Amino acid sequence: MENIFKESQGITYNGGAMLYSIGGYVTGFLGLFSTNIGINIISAFLLGHAMIIAAYLVHECSHNLVFKKIRFNNYVGELFSWICGSSYGTYKDIQHKHFRHHVDVDDVVWFDYESFFEKNPKIFLVTKILEWFYIPAHEFIMHFIMTFSSFIIPERRNQRFRNIAVIAIRFSIFGCLIAFFPKVALFYTFSYILLMTVLRFMDSIQHDYPYNLTLFSNEKPLRQGEYEWEQTHTYSNPHSLHVEALNWLTLNFGFHNAHHDNMTIPWYLLPQKHRELFGNNAETVVPFSSQIKIFHKNRVSRIYGNHDEFSPEGSGYLIAARKAEVSGGNAASFLTSF
Repeated sequence: MENIFKESQGITYNGGAMLYSIGGYVTGFLGLFSTNIGINIISAFLLGHAMIIAAYLVHECSHNLVFKKIRFNNYVGELFSWICGSSYGTYKDIQHKHFRHHVDVDDVVWFDYESFFEKNPKIFLVTKILEWFYIPAHEFIMHFIMTFSSFIIPERRNQRFRNIAVIAIRFSIFGCLIAFFPKVALFYTFSYILLMTVLRFMDSIQHDYPYNLTLFSNEKPLRQGEYEWEQTHTYSNPHSLHVEALNWLTLNFGFHNAHHDNMTIPWYLLPQKHRELFGNNAETVVPFSSQIKIFHKNRVSRIYGNHDEFSPEGSGYLIAARKAEVSGGNAASFLTSF
């Protein structure tokens, strides 16, 4: 196995994460069929967390941090993209957009959601109402585009056969659940909402980058290679600096400055890299209590129109975020490849 995994420690950490994700997905899904409501609830949370781990394994594979051979990372990344529901588009599209994020030092996108909301005020109103009830309506819009990406994004028309095939498979299975096991379909939906909520919770305050509509453009990136700017505008939001194992719940994704400092470091070594960069200084991270306050207080305002010329940036953003005085971004999950 040491000849397969990129690092010897990866056998334990990545091997364990993969077994947990697959095992949790299967066990959680089967538990939804139980007649015991308590088992249903526990299974729904297990299923949702298994999909969360799958999503972060897609991230690890996209950086080629799991296996030595790139093709093995691609195979496993594709597999886990099915588990976390991002298989409608291609794994390579996810990887490409995420690499552009790192290399361009930018939030590189195709979909201009601000313009979309301006042109569709009724959808914006409904989105705000649903978000007030903690329903991730903005994420549903993003996932709708992801589901039908080859029909919506002109540059991805060549993916229509794959797109139709995936839609046919996943919609047929879910349709059967709705028809014959509606309770299972309902709990599965809850698990998927849990996945979307956690991913956007983690992403929402990790950068204060503005987004640029340059995903399919050949424009020269304005900040490419500006390492100091990148670090100043990147923020870490771990679950805990004291109980390190708590951060395994999201594969240490909260140690984001460490990840952007060196994106070739696997998830299980990010806390060590964080300490090399910042020591044990708690003022270099956004505390979990502030993360929760930001998420709660700004669940509506962060959708759109929450930035102005007086919004804090860089080190000022970190200070404000630690006090829960920023809105945070929205719908920026790395699983949406547009």
